[in-house]
Amino acid sequence: MEYVKFSLLFIFSHVVAYTFAGVIALKVSKEIYENKTRHCDFLRDMSNKEESMYVSKCFLPAQILRGFLMSIVLLPILNSLLELSFVLQVTFFCSLMFIYTHISAVSPFIDNIEGFVYFKKQYIKKNIIVKFQLEMVMYSILFSLFLGILLRITY
Repeated sequence: MEYVKFSLLFIFSHVVAYTFAGVIALKVSKEIYENKTRHCDFLRDMSNKEESMYVSKCFLPAQILRGFLMSIVLLPILNSLLELSFVLQVTFFCSLMFIYTHISAVSPFIDNIEGFVYFKKQYIKKNIIVKFQLEMVMYSILFSLFLGILLRITY
């Protein structure tokens, strides 16, 4: 039962933090996500109603699945995680999410290590990288705070 509880808390924290960070990022990064001249022209165009509807339809199920998969990887060390102080839990989860799911991710993107190796120069732009990094930092901090607080309340 503890594993189920942890996974549910993890999923909730992920979905809320990811949604919040994404909404803010979309508001300040329209040149990345919207119109035909958007920087990330390989992503769906959020100004296109059909593509935006597709993203809206798939967003929540995809994030629930991502949260579940990320949570089950941590189950073997759950007891150790619960023994950490709040500050160490938040630091661990924040670092885990920012470094493992983003900066050191195996899949290349324009603002991670693999992206710097594989993406063409036209996609590697400082102002775009900063916006993506801010979104990921915001997500990582929010996620780790939400989960840390929920773990303290629940366990």
